[in-house]
Amino acid sequence: MIQPRKRDKKPDIRNISRNELIAFFAGHGMRSFRADQALQWLYARRVQRFEDMTNLAKDARTLLADHFTIPRPEVRNVQVAEDGTCKFLFGLNDGNCVESVLIPEKDHYTLCLSTQVGCAMGCAFCMTGKTGLIRNLSRAEIIGQVISCQDEASARGGMRLSNLVLMGMGEPLANYDNVVGALGVITNSDWGLKFSTRRVTLSTAGLADRFADLARDTRVRLAVSLNAADNTTRSRLMPVNNKIPIERLIDACARYPLAPRDKITFEYILIKGINDSEKQARQLAKRLRSVRAKINLIPFNPHPDTPFQRPDNAAIEAFQSILIKNNYTAIIRWSKGSDIDAACGQLSGAHRSTVSDGSGDQ
Repeated sequence: MIQPRKRDKKPDIRNISRNELIAFFAGHGMRSFRADQALQWLYARRVQRFEDMTNLAKDARTLLADHFTIPRPEVRNVQVAEDGTCKFLFGLNDGNCVESVLIPEKDHYTLCLSTQVGCAMGCAFCMTGKTGLIRNLSRAEIIGQVISCQDEASARGGMRLSNLVLMGMGEPLANYDNVVGALGVITNSDWGLKFSTRRVTLSTAGLADRFADLARDTRVRLAVSLNAADNTTRSRLMPVNNKIPIERLIDACARYPLAPRDKITFEYILIKGINDSEKQARQLAKRLRSVRAKINLIPFNPHPDTPFQRPDNAAIEAFQSILIKNNYTAIIRWSKGSDIDAACGQLSGAHRSTVSDGSGDQ
């Protein structure tokens, strides 16, 4: 069993908001602009020691060091696929682990990051769901994945990490406060990590009751894991459909506020003999008529102990053709990193211990 890393009793500074940091400095008789100086060093410059915040007064640096730490997730393992995809196993303070995937694109990197240890959604096609939910990640643990992978992309030279997808382990909307808090830092253009909201996508299994909150609190892109056009098939694949059936989900998507040229992405994992027929493609086209939608078709990625199989290419292309004929943008996403179990649905936080004290919950 992996032993938990020795915990520092001081809190992680990345778990507090800008307003909380301003209040902290004010409570110690210091002016509010010190908070923005510290935040610039934390995120824009990604320092790991308070003493390196050189334009911050020495007494302010000492104060921060006395009260906070700047930890990062521990890299326990790195696997590199033939196509250059990198899968990171990050160790957390309580002995649990999560996985993140750095994906090379034509001129940039995309990072698939996790928001929970395990997942409660129980989707039949997903390896993560087989573990159940262990705990939420804190906002610092979410941000830490991004910063660590930014450093990795920089070390590789050339391309930069510019796109993020919250599609790794966990259901982002089930860890709402921590996810939205992390996104506020990630997309802040003044002192944060400065990712464009148009290059950040949050993927959900369909927790429609949170859509209004999400639209109010952030401008990142929304993706919905749909995977079927009828309730019987979707409930078989995704238990969440028993609580939030397709009709209710699609209605929430139709009412979701979008910028003029934006669309909601619907992810559809094609599984042989389950949801890949031409009839089901026509049902999907009809089902999404009320939504400004584009569709990502993802051929199923096999993993151990699954009864499901990947459709053959002819069936995949026939499904796509029907959607295109119905005037949808339908793209086949040929997953990268499958040879290291880094493709969609294959993340599991392997080598994770079951030690947990709930420390990641906020």
